[in-house]
Amino acid sequence: MNIKGKLVEIFEAKQITDTFKKREFVVEYAENAQYPQFIKFELTQNNCDAIDGFKIGDFVDVQFDLRGKPWTNKQGEKTYFTSLAAWKIQAAGDGQENITHDEAPPETSPDEEYPF
Repeated sequence: MNIKGKLVEIFEAKQITDTFKKREFVVEYAENAQYPQFIKFELTQNNCDAIDGFKIGDFVDVQFDLRGKPWTNKQGEKTYFTSLAAWKIQAAGDGQENITHDEAPPETSPDEEYPF
């Protein structure tokens, strides 16, 4: 899947566990300019630096996977989590030279993904 929009927020990378890190960023998606949507994506593991080289206000094309998984808490209650796992970010149609940060989508095992 992919989406184009304006980069509005870039967060620092966070080390979630000893073996798992992630970095989030937000894109303003304005399919309908009257009602823009602010979509938060995450980069994981070696892809955390894919956003380096971009700045707030840049128009980007984000390729991502839609991911979801169940999780059961200590009380036995099951819930579901959805994430937008970005794996490629490039400049989008703003007349600038395309900057591409490209790695294959990360393969993660259930042990590497965080439970929240």
